[in-house]
Amino acid sequence: MMRELPAGVVELAAELARLFESDVQLAERLNDAQRRLREANDWLWSGLHPDALGLVFDDVRGLARDAGASTLAAPIIAALDGGGGERKAGTALLAALQQAHWAIHRAFVDYQFACEERRQLAVDVGELSGQMIEALREAGWPEEAARTANVHELAKAGAR
Repeated sequence: MMRELPAGVVELAAELARLFESDVQLAERLNDAQRRLREANDWLWSGLHPDALGLVFDDVRGLARDAGASTLAAPIIAALDGGGGERKAGTALLAALQQAHWAIHRAFVDYQFACEERRQLAVDVGELSGQMIEALREAGWPEEAARTANVHELAKAGAR
């Protein structure tokens, strides 16, 4: 439903369309951070799983053969299998746990920053939407038509 557009509406619509694209990028960053959190948590669990902890004290070759030696436990198995006893095994386990800790920390920080950016973006979208609806209402558009106007079509109208 295209009616006469008041001055500034096309610019507001174009800015909203740009903000919507920013939101898509933020959603992708959130999904990526969430995926990294999940992977790091799974990796951490594999290090704390009773089977993996058993590697510190039990027969490494036998357990690795029985468990199929997951790729996540491979660094610990390799360290234990190389000899050096429980001290080397404990050091390898602590290093693996520290690596998981920092992977979780980085992903969580990235997730928090993206959430805050998205919150700020939502405020901007709300303010611009309100301005655009008000401008359309002042131009005689019905409330419902102003609220449901397609931002992308309004933005394109200025390019015509």
